[in-house]
Amino acid sequence: MATDNATSHATSRCSGGGTLVGVKPPPVSTLGATGPHPLDDARSSFSLPADVTYLNCAFMGPVPRVAVEAGWMGLARKGQPWTVAADDFTVPVEQLRGALADLLGAPGDLDGVAITPSVSYGVSTAAANLRLETGQVVVVLEQQFPSDVYGWERLAQRHGGELHAVERPSDDDWTAAVLADLDRLGDRVGAVSVPPCHWIDGGCIDLRAVGEAARRVGAALAVDVCQTLGAEPFDVGVVRPDFVFGATYKWLCGPYSMGFLWAAPHQRSGEPLEHGWGARANSHCLACLTEYTTEYQPGARRYDVGEVANFALVPTALAATELVAAWEPERTSLHAGRLTAMVAAGAEALGLRVAAPHLRAPHLMGIRLDPSIDVEELALSLADEAVHVSARGDAIRVSAHGFNVDDDAHRLLEVLGRALGRST
Repeated sequence: MATDNATSHATSRCSGGGTLVGVKPPPVSTLGATGPHPLDDARSSFSLPADVTYLNCAFMGPVPRVAVEAGWMGLARKGQPWTVAADDFTVPVEQLRGALADLLGAPGDLDGVAITPSVSYGVSTAAANLRLETGQVVVVLEQQFPSDVYGWERLAQRHGGELHAVERPSDDDWTAAVLADLDRLGDRVGAVSVPPCHWIDGGCIDLRAVGEAARRVGAALAVDVCQTLGAEPFDVGVVRPDFVFGATYKWLCGPYSMGFLWAAPHQRSGEPLEHGWGARANSHCLACLTEYTTEYQPGARRYDVGEVANFALVPTALAATELVAAWEPERTSLHAGRLTAMVAAGAEALGLRVAAPHLRAPHLMGIRLDPSIDVEELALSLADEAVHVSARGDAIRVSAHGFNVDDDAHRLLEVLGRALGRST
């Protein structure tokens, strides 16, 4: 449960979790409090059969029942459009901004949050508002997710720069590898875009240290929190990024095609990707829309996707985000970290390799296999027995969230051992 003594993961170097990025942890008295907590029975909020082991939120999080209902209700209102009022275009969207701002460590900073359809939209928005000097580079990770690469590649091409990928470290220490490259490249670095953890295997990065290094050379910092927000704490006040982007369909357990962008105060007056009516200053007045204006809604709202008031997706995302936030990211991280520690110990007993605990995210890990083993075939064989994980690169990716329980870890190890013909 969320009150388990999984304190060993407080030493993780992952940028979103624990105290290493300056995120103030909840008081010990709160974490150890008796009495019911929303995380204690998190699984009951989802349509997860007892015989299904779903350790695959890094692929796609399940939408909780309350969010499914909210989405159906919103869609049903579109079936009776005479019930849709002017406030329906703004109030739910503002509520979603607030919920996301809270999770980003910026409570009340609704002006900082734009609603987007995807991570790539956020990357493209950030890249459109940054400049490189000729010969400068954008630093990313080797095998970084494509949506967080292509936009930076275009930025480099536009300004006569280059994309620089930090090579995967043989010792699993991504933080040291990134810092070494930033030190070597110096003021050639124009921008850095790295996630709190690598999407393939959860290898984690201390963004506080990376942010300090980026600022020393005058580089902008962008962070993709798609694989962390909701599963571990994050604080823009500590990391101090220029832009943060993510999607709701993974660890926020929300819908597909719904994302967000947070922009630092000095990045909120830039150029949006599109020019719809909703982002303009008079959009609250449906009768005044032809009184064209060059003024925008406050802050990062100018970066909103067109038709932002999606009557099905926004209520779904809001309900899911509120549910995950109620678990508290600190508790979720501890809970998930205990489960992945169980999996790691069992995998090592099977003769498989995992990264050291302080070098991987509490909620996401990769189990590396012998080269002779077909990773995709193995993942399919696990799925045949209702154990769901991902094959990514040369690893079986295991991701645990608040709704997972001890039996999920035990069943994965049992089925994995049987598939490999090994026992502990």
